[in-house]
Amino acid sequence: MPRNIVVLGAGAIGCNVSTDLARAGHAPLVVDPWPAQVEALRTHGLKITLPDGEEHAPPIEAVHLCDFASHRRTYETYDLALIMMKSQDARWMAEFVRPHLAPDAIVVGLMNGMNDETIASVVGRERTVGACIELAAELFVPGETRRKTQRERTWFALGELDGRITPRLEGLRELLSCTAQVTTTASIRDAKWTKLVTNSMVLSPFAMLGVQSYEATQDPQIFDLIRRIGCETIAVGQAHGYRLQPIFGLTEAEFGVQSGNTPEAIVEKLVTTLVGHIGKNSRNTAFQDLLKKRRSETEYINGLVVSLGREAGIPTPGNSAVCDIVHRIERGELGPSVENMGLVDFDGQG
Repeated sequence: MPRNIVVLGAGAIGCNVSTDLARAGHAPLVVDPWPAQVEALRTHGLKITLPDGEEHAPPIEAVHLCDFASHRRTYETYDLALIMMKSQDARWMAEFVRPHLAPDAIVVGLMNGMNDETIASVVGRERTVGACIELAAELFVPGETRRKTQRERTWFALGELDGRITPRLEGLRELLSCTAQVTTTASIRDAKWTKLVTNSMVLSPFAMLGVQSYEATQDPQIFDLIRRIGCETIAVGQAHGYRLQPIFGLTEAEFGVQSGNTPEAIVEKLVTTLVGHIGKNSRNTAFQDLLKKRRSETEYINGLVVSLGREAGIPTPGNSAVCDIVHRIERGELGPSVENMGLVDFDGQG
């Protein structure tokens, strides 16, 4: 079991996982670039609003990004680093923590996107463990978070990059069981792509429309949009050798890949399962970024689908439209609105 743990990122996901680890006795050091969040966590702790009540986690050891190198615990090395920031932060956060890692340290990117190879290129493949996560939460006020996914429905999958099932995976599974239902897999790359299928449908598309995420699934026009985007992503993944895997704790039978379910049926299963875990009213991470006037992860999710689709000669008009619209919102040219549906052209060849 790792003794010295650093959590890089105390946003909506990071602060929930960090406080769960702390309450389980693992005492992580939490590092974040938002000064007000750091101060709140280390002085007052974290107020957590859950679907069925409210909790208050006591103060935890948190440090400002600029103070990390001089913190007393950095005179030691870290056995485990959990990177819990945006996809665009994966490389620089790996570089940031690399000098402070033990020779046999483990680095896990608990984040959206396909970032494991990026992290491994910095810290080494032997140190990198892949992860696929499902935990929905919001954070707008320092020290206060709204966790939409109950712990018993929060789901993480862990896997070695070479597909082996190793003792350290079991150790990580046990460690993170305080915050999620954790499984191990020999196909983490495929599991992460399957999650990217889901993210391509529900993160930036719902953010650009300005809807409370999962209420949008009740609108036939919007559901057709996300279904078509999901089918594009599945087709691109298949062209690049990704195999769809059961995620969110689904069994093979429930997921239906082996029984020959169509891409349309699979994307519907992914979305409806997610709705069941989170509920219908939640501002997803991309929507939160747009509301905060921050750069979203769109380029690393829908943009990745567009790039890989171009390599494989597969048109991705839905994903392309999402990228264009979100980038226009980020530049201040548009606002999140259902009227943006009119800008999506599936007859295009994005």
